[in-house]
Amino acid sequence: MVRCRPPALRKTALLATACALLGLAAVPACALADEAPADAVYSTASAKAAKSLMLDVVHAGARLVAVGDRGHILYSDDQGKTWTQAKVPTRQLLTAVYFVDDRHGWAVGHDAQILASEDGGLTWTKQFEDLKREAPLLDVWFKDASQGIAVGAYGALLETTDGGQHWEDVSDRLDNEDQYHLNAIAAVKDAGLFIVGEQGSMFRSADWGQTWEKLEGPYEGSLFGVIGTAQPQTLLAYGLRGNLYRSTDFGGTWEQVGLKAARGSLEFGLSGATLLDDGSIVIVGNGGSVISSSDNGETFSVFNRPDRISLSSVTAAGNGDLILTGQGGVRITAPNGAELGK
Repeated sequence: MVRCRPPALRKTALLATACALLGLAAVPACALADEAPADAVYSTASAKAAKSLMLDVVHAGARLVAVGDRGHILYSDDQGKTWTQAKVPTRQLLTAVYFVDDRHGWAVGHDAQILASEDGGLTWTKQFEDLKREAPLLDVWFKDASQGIAVGAYGALLETTDGGQHWEDVSDRLDNEDQYHLNAIAAVKDAGLFIVGEQGSMFRSADWGQTWEKLEGPYEGSLFGVIGTAQPQTLLAYGLRGNLYRSTDFGGTWEQVGLKAARGSLEFGLSGATLLDDGSIVIVGNGGSVISSSDNGETFSVFNRPDRISLSSVTAAGNGDLILTGQGGVRITAPNGAELGK
């Protein structure tokens, strides 16, 4: 199998295969990492940044922070009504962002770049990059302001124990001889960490990343995301063609969750999820898919936005509404994903 540098469009359209996108056919495969000029220092200020491709959105306390194309990082202090562009020292595509509190956050992306913020996403510094790796980082998770892990293409697993002052490549901790892309990492309540990736690969760690166990998963296609539920030991893994699986024993056994859309089974790829304060779960994906569960992932209701736009991530707006990211940038929607007032 020939494998080129992946576009790394985590969540909206992660790797359907090594170099194929889900629903973003207009984006040239294996080209995005070289869009910015070699002498680029900071992301270009743009009045249209909030309408450009945005791949992830999270909370930094009450503030919302979103990352995406050309190094754009945006923040909002009014529940997503308006967005301000942060000062960011890169023009590379950023794929994921994570905050441990209202001030300390990290973003990852192309060229294995890791950026950090200590002021709630207003300003950012570059902590790490590896041009020789020629592959993006796809997700990042932190236990606290010191201990964090980043995962990415070709089996990349990086760890810091000092808040990112130093990052160590610990990819050899995984039994991943084929160097499958690691697409997502998440914490599971009362259990540990879980990673999913290419070809249905799964790894779990009961000691928060020091040792990892390879698991035989329920699906041989790519898994783009994983999320722990409000229940102990319980998690959901999701990916291509609407495939969604649930485990109540930290990945030891799995059951497929059926997703019924208006015209039959949902077959759009799923790419991002959030656990809301009330314990409900929302997952988004291609074709404008927004699915939600109020029973810890046992069953889901399915809504497909009429615009059918590819969605990459979701979080709460803070007032009962949702914030979605993907093609067309960031948008506020009703709790089911529909346009407000409809």
